[in-house]
Amino acid sequence: MTNHHKVIIIGTGPAGLTAALYTGRANLQPLVFEGIQPGGQLTITTEVENFPGFPDGVLGPELMDLFRKQAERFNAKTIFQDVTKVDFSKKPFHIYSNDEKYTADGVIVATGASAKWLGLNSEKEYTGFGVSACATCDAFFFKGLEVVVIGGGDTAMEEANFLTKFASKVTIIHRRDKFRASKIMVDRTMKNPKMSFMLDSEVVEILGKSENGRKSVIGVKVKNVKNGSVSTLRTDGFFVGIGHQPNTKIFEGQLDLDANGYIMTKPGRTATNIPGVFAAGDVADSVYRQAITAAGTGCMAAIEVERYLEAQHG
Repeated sequence: MTNHHKVIIIGTGPAGLTAALYTGRANLQPLVFEGIQPGGQLTITTEVENFPGFPDGVLGPELMDLFRKQAERFNAKTIFQDVTKVDFSKKPFHIYSNDEKYTADGVIVATGASAKWLGLNSEKEYTGFGVSACATCDAFFFKGLEVVVIGGGDTAMEEANFLTKFASKVTIIHRRDKFRASKIMVDRTMKNPKMSFMLDSEVVEILGKSENGRKSVIGVKVKNVKNGSVSTLRTDGFFVGIGHQPNTKIFEGQLDLDANGYIMTKPGRTATNIPGVFAAGDVADSVYRQAITAAGTGCMAAIEVERYLEAQHG
């Protein structure tokens, strides 16, 4: 079998590339499918200041490039192809990239999760330049500034409350007249003196400027969904808090997923319901969603797949 590998890692980012580093050092010669967004969500993050070992911060794409080089040093092979289908019902496991078939004795799934966006063109234009979907990643950059948060669920409330530790003012914009979030989260948010609210409203455009080649957000156009009036709100930052979507569609019916589509793993481990298949990073983590925790579970998955293969083949 020319396309057979001891370990195939589906996905990239801190989880997949850490798993590649560890399995590479264990002489398992892993093959990593990096997909169409090599480096995962960090490639759309301009600066990362909370990854240990980089006291001056590091650009997201640069950090992922360093991860990749380190993994490749230990004979991990990375290819920029998507996995389009998997069959975990037979061994070795079958993995397909379009019409090409690959097989593996062990698999690590690290396909991550994608932030849900509003779908505005201006949102894409300013992502990483004032537009973010992760308050814990980027709140620090908005010290003393005014920001808006989009959403009405627990995600939006958590993001907004966290942002008040840094921002001078946080405005939650929600298209309905009441929030979907849990009562305790709504109460906490309402009591926060830094918070203000625009209900029955939706953002139709993000306004920005470019100075010396550097883009930044300066405001939003907001439409009242009841009377159709449009107003402009000045803001320095735009946070989307409408949740994340794990990238697990191709695993439906094969791996156990929770109600939100995240891969379910055994408590304290990365093992899935299929022996020999492990899950690491945001694809199995709806709680922390940080580069450092993803890297940690990538390490765990690598150690677990190594032990699994040892038990199988001695």
